[in-house]
Amino acid sequence: MVVPFVWQLLTSLKTYTESIRVPLTILPELWDFANYAEVFEILPFGQMFLNTVLMTLGRTVAQLAFCAMAAYAFARLTFPGRDVLFIVFLSVLMVPVELLLLPQYQIMASLGWLNTIQALIAPGMFNVFGTFLLRQYFLTLPRALDEAAELDGCNPGQVFWHVLLPLARPGLVTVAVLAVLYSWNELMWPLIVNTRQSSMTLTAGLATLQGDQITDYPVIMAGSVMATIPLLILFMVLQKQVISGFASSGIKG
Repeated sequence: MVVPFVWQLLTSLKTYTESIRVPLTILPELWDFANYAEVFEILPFGQMFLNTVLMTLGRTVAQLAFCAMAAYAFARLTFPGRDVLFIVFLSVLMVPVELLLLPQYQIMASLGWLNTIQALIAPGMFNVFGTFLLRQYFLTLPRALDEAAELDGCNPGQVFWHVLLPLARPGLVTVAVLAVLYSWNELMWPLIVNTRQSSMTLTAGLATLQGDQITDYPVIMAGSVMATIPLLILFMVLQKQVISGFASSGIKG
């Protein structure tokens, strides 16, 4: 698992000639740190980084809010057709993402949101798998908690906010990390909806560096290294909570 990251880092420190040499060399003959500076010269890397952060934060916060409320309703509330509705809800997971690109693009265009941050955030504000994960987590919490809160005069909203949500922290952290990973690395939608460099995310911006005839692999790898570092730090800090969230929800890989 570590090999691709090591290869990415080593390639980012090679010259272009060395990166395409056959046979391949593992260690750079000349450690070229200029590739990192060149990324900032070719792309508005700082603006793209900010766009990626804003998109990721917006999607993550929205998913935590919407998925938690939907999961609570499916797990703890009783209403007609709940289980059937949940099955229909899960069926969305079988719909290919590519099938939604055209209608989503048309909606963004009709709203005048092309080349904007909100166009990046809006389609990713809800996540079916996140709802499923949190529902499984809520099901593991004792029903006695709801009953005790109701005896104290809490309505369903207060039970959700004051009792169950604080106990669901591991599940929320898991959903948040998954949302961050997916949003940060997403390529197709940002590449389609935002075509101006100043409105692109890091993944879309780095994809534009791949040419038809010549591709400067060391520069692309240098940009990829800088784009990957925040995710590595996030996962290293929160890996215990992520594992705990999956284990507690009954979903084990």
